[in-house]
Amino acid sequence: MQDLRVSLVQTNQAWENKQENLAKYERLLEHIDSDLIVLPEMFHTGFSLNAKALAEQYNDSPGINWLKQMAQEKNAAIYTSLIIEEDNKFFNRGVFVYPNQTVIHYDKRKSFSLAGENKLFQAGTKETIVSYNGWKIQLQICYDLRFPELVRNRIGHDNKPAYDVIVYVANWPEKRSNHWITLLKARAIENQCYVVGVNRVGEDGNSLVYSGNSIIADALGNLITVDEKKEKVESTSLSMPALTAIRELLPFLQDQ
Repeated sequence: MQDLRVSLVQTNQAWENKQENLAKYERLLEHIDSDLIVLPEMFHTGFSLNAKALAEQYNDSPGINWLKQMAQEKNAAIYTSLIIEEDNKFFNRGVFVYPNQTVIHYDKRKSFSLAGENKLFQAGTKETIVSYNGWKIQLQICYDLRFPELVRNRIGHDNKPAYDVIVYVANWPEKRSNHWITLLKARAIENQCYVVGVNRVGEDGNSLVYSGNSIIADALGNLITVDEKKEKVESTSLSMPALTAIRELLPFLQDQ
């Protein structure tokens, strides 16, 4: 099976300014040659509770249409989230956009009550695992990271793990950055998978500061790539043979 080349786009999101953010992403993505591009949570607004003003309709979303265009142009899948209104409810909705413009979505299941997200956004109820280039990818968003039961890996009827990679997109404040890094490594170790975590940098409209610390961890919790505070794109390749070797050497998932 081919390696999965992943690009982490760590950026300073312009507060509630969709056009400025899209223009910035176009510059950052210009020279990317990757299989999967990951952008921060609420990619073109920053983490805002101004849902009524910023929400888009799922079936007619300028943000998703832009992601489709970029996925097709780059011949790469893209994962991120944005504010969606559907049936008079607001969702922090993750979207996995394939190069052929197919879209699969995941609604954030754990709303961040500390900021009041639970009062405005409808929580999702379903797990979403996508298949892409032979890899199975578990989709997650920010606060979901604190709840390991959401992503517990398991051996299926085919005697294979349910997924190979977890991807978290986030706006995770710097003052809890140690939690972010520690929990990402824990999710990788306990689920014997790669974990990709993409966070923003800079300061938002609520004066919260973000240090990035976007990382990729392997199934042993080793950090393959990590970067903090800088706005940049970091790319690396995930190896299925390396992942399989760890799972065979340490068959912990089989012991559930």
